[in-house]
Amino acid sequence: MSDGAAIWADAMIAAALVAIDPPAASVLLRAGAGPVRDQWLDLLHELMPSSTPLRKLPPSISDDRLLGGIDLAATLQAGRPVLQRGLLADADGGGLIAVMAERMSQSTVAHLCVALDTGAISIERDGMSLRAPARLGLIALDEGIGDERVSPALADRLACHLDLSKVARVDLGESLFDSSDIAAARALLPQVRLPDEAIAALTTTACALGIDSLRAPLLACRVARIAAALDGKVEVADSHVACAARLVLAPRATRLPAADDETENSEAPEPENESAESEDDDRSENGPLEDRVLEAAQAAIPLDLLKRLQEERATRVRSSSVSKQGTAQKAPKRGRPIGARRGEWRAGARLNVLETLRAAAPWQPLRRRTQRSAKSGRLIVHKDDIRITRFKQRSGTTTIFVVDASGSSALQRLAEVKGAVELLLAECYIRRDEVALIAFRGRSAELLLPPTRSLTRAKRSLAALPGGGGTPLSAAIFAATELALAVKAKGQAPTIVLMTDGRANVARDGGGRSEAEAEALVAAKQLALTGIPVVLVDSSPRPQDKAAQLAGAMQARYVALPHADAARLSQAVMAQAGRG
Repeated sequence: MSDGAAIWADAMIAAALVAIDPPAASVLLRAGAGPVRDQWLDLLHELMPSSTPLRKLPPSISDDRLLGGIDLAATLQAGRPVLQRGLLADADGGGLIAVMAERMSQSTVAHLCVALDTGAISIERDGMSLRAPARLGLIALDEGIGDERVSPALADRLACHLDLSKVARVDLGESLFDSSDIAAARALLPQVRLPDEAIAALTTTACALGIDSLRAPLLACRVARIAAALDGKVEVADSHVACAARLVLAPRATRLPAADDETENSEAPEPENESAESEDDDRSENGPLEDRVLEAAQAAIPLDLLKRLQEERATRVRSSSVSKQGTAQKAPKRGRPIGARRGEWRAGARLNVLETLRAAAPWQPLRRRTQRSAKSGRLIVHKDDIRITRFKQRSGTTTIFVVDASGSSALQRLAEVKGAVELLLAECYIRRDEVALIAFRGRSAELLLPPTRSLTRAKRSLAALPGGGGTPLSAAIFAATELALAVKAKGQAPTIVLMTDGRANVARDGGGRSEAEAEALVAAKQLALTGIPVVLVDSSPRPQDKAAQLAGAMQARYVALPHADAARLSQAVMAQAGRG
């Protein structure tokens, strides 16, 4: 069985587990939109009983729609507060499918975590409180774009972690289960018993894989019970424990299990006879349950686990260092609405009329009785009812192209750079991004195009770009760093695209090749400290070690494009800037 077929087989088992007991078998599914993910969702809908609710959760849902709140029309008509149910309460006993879960707001993540932990939600709005059951399962769909990931707090509460990004269409097979299997497993699940040795095996395996969450072995125990019910067994067997280890523990591994040192005593005595040797073989084949479960989990661990963990850790450290450099900013008054807050209606603030009416509606009977002079039928709004719209302002992005125009580089790659800049500028009108251009040749670096969205200015500057001369690489890196920091100080997000072969031969003080190369490495390390995203495009016909070494010093994404075109270069820039 191929790797893709094995992954898909586990994915079908996970879909059946969710259909049997959604709250106990929530799923984190990392896969791009396509036929593979669609077929898994179709399978889930087929297996889910018709009486079980299955709702979609958009990434930009409001708190009122998620939790519930005042039904304004019903409240005004009835003359008393009327609460409406939210999406979490509607999905009680079933499941929610969260689309683009990696882009979910922190508020939505917090509410989902509470619902998954407690199986209920509490609504407290304007002096009223309501507690509603919300025992549900969550299917979080991660699009798998770039470094975006589902919130760790939410991922920790999801039992089965699936990655279908490596599953091809040809690997998909027929469903292993049908609705009758799900119905039988649901009826049998309350009778399934989990032995103590199975609990110990899953807990030991979690420790061996470096999983520090206490939820992981607990979720694995629940999945093992559901797997036994799906198999028609009233007691959890070794195969069910191994299935739970593959689906729950293996994707959470932070390290590979330590190998036993079997060669420590090379002079161990040999067995006296063949019978003793055969008994040892039997014990190795039927070893402790912990060892067999650990082997099953280790077989399901991705081969690139350590590399992926290192990349994710570096991304988190880099993002945290960038956020610490920012300064406190005032709340934006333009952008995408993200809710409302209580506040005063001052100049420049936008009154949220609907939320203000919702806050005032429950108090109308009391206010009409206390204010006899109030005209019948008119709403009485107090200062505490005022709600101001909150906005999230998208920070603009500036792509700084740093072009090596020295000697043969100008003849080899300037055409691709011009095409890439024009492609990016064509999209700037939609995304409100800007593009800048720095060229370096001879003894200095020159800012040919300050940050702009003007396609005419960009074409004019590119057309006038000369070529030839030395390679003052350090001067170019310092100039790009200075411009990027200035852009960042204005509240925008800079991205540097350095296009060079990495062969510096002119220092800023006029020194030769050795001094220029050492100075370029120092400038690259200083640029890395700023946390600004960088793409280094090796513009030589054959990839050079010096360009790769320079990319490592500035913590840049290295792109070797011996046959680059404008479209591929544009895609590389988008991916590094987090927009691809």
